[in-house]
Amino acid sequence: MAGCKCEKELRVGIIGCGGIAFGKHMPSLAKQKNVEMTAFYDVVTEKAEKAAKEFGGKEAKVYDDYRKLLEDKSIDVVHICTPNKSHAEITIAALEAGKHVMCEKPMAKTAADARKMLEAAKRTGKKLTIAYQNRYRPDSQYLKKLCDDGELGEIYFAKAHAIRRRAVPTWGVFLNEEEQGGGPLIDIGTHALDLTLWMMNNYKVKYVVGNVYYKLGKIKNAANAWGPWDPDKFTVEDSAFGFITMENGATIILESSWALNTLQVGEAITTLCGTKAGADMWDGLRINGEKYSRLYVTKPELNSGGVDFYEGAQENPSDMEARLWIECILNDMEPLVKPEEALVVSEILEAIYESSKTGKPVYFSK
Repeated sequence: MAGCKCEKELRVGIIGCGGIAFGKHMPSLAKQKNVEMTAFYDVVTEKAEKAAKEFGGKEAKVYDDYRKLLEDKSIDVVHICTPNKSHAEITIAALEAGKHVMCEKPMAKTAADARKMLEAAKRTGKKLTIAYQNRYRPDSQYLKKLCDDGELGEIYFAKAHAIRRRAVPTWGVFLNEEEQGGGPLIDIGTHALDLTLWMMNNYKVKYVVGNVYYKLGKIKNAANAWGPWDPDKFTVEDSAFGFITMENGATIILESSWALNTLQVGEAITTLCGTKAGADMWDGLRINGEKYSRLYVTKPELNSGGVDFYEGAQENPSDMEARLWIECILNDMEPLVKPEEALVVSEILEAIYESSKTGKPVYFSK
């Protein structure tokens, strides 16, 4: 493959050594060939030291300032796993320091910041991607192939689902509007919207209408998957909903909640309605349509097995995300999640918040 540097070892720095770094980024990077994690930073130094001990190489360093980490010219790639507010500042600094960057979702706290990140990537020529790992699930990969092959026809109506009944994250800064920019909409709604836009391959927005609710966050001693939240610290919405009209007339409904009185729950899933067929992810991946004057529903078998007592070794989404990202750097290819696509997600999320505040549609200029 042209430009392949597959024998090169990439040196990776981790900025932000919290739950998402320990739960996804570092374990998946550790499984990749041609990768060594050599630098770690967190505002809580003990977390960075723990990360370096568990995932770092022999010469791994712990930094007390991310800027010092970026000064290390031996570092090729940086993974940014910090609160939303700092995504843009650190990403831009890393790109300008000559690093390729994977930044956790959402791209940034604001659309303006996300645009600055994209501009920095173009200006520096370095690769930038956003960690939307749900694209790498087996059901997502299979459905994307169907969409790209035209099996659903023109997709003109879709729903992006990110609904929890009572699962409010009570740790870190999730409930802090200043640090995060919002609640479930920007946290999990972003995954469902990214997945839906990617399936439709439609990023041209005409206008957005939204409603954001602060209804259940003030409840004391609330039932919750991670224990009661503190109402005084709950400064973000508990649910949010958007109606998105695309330039070609297609409609997307986005629904998100951490706390909602509903029994139909599911997140990072999509419903698609096309001229030839439809699809949803409510009970596994289901394809529906009409054939020979009869309606049908099919469920593709997505397990890697097929032989009794043998499941095979199916790559998990986080590992695939890390592998394809490293390969795109080594082979000088575009990442699967392009920053231009992630920017549109951020623009739509911000438009839902804005529409809710003003009571008016937010129109996107061409």
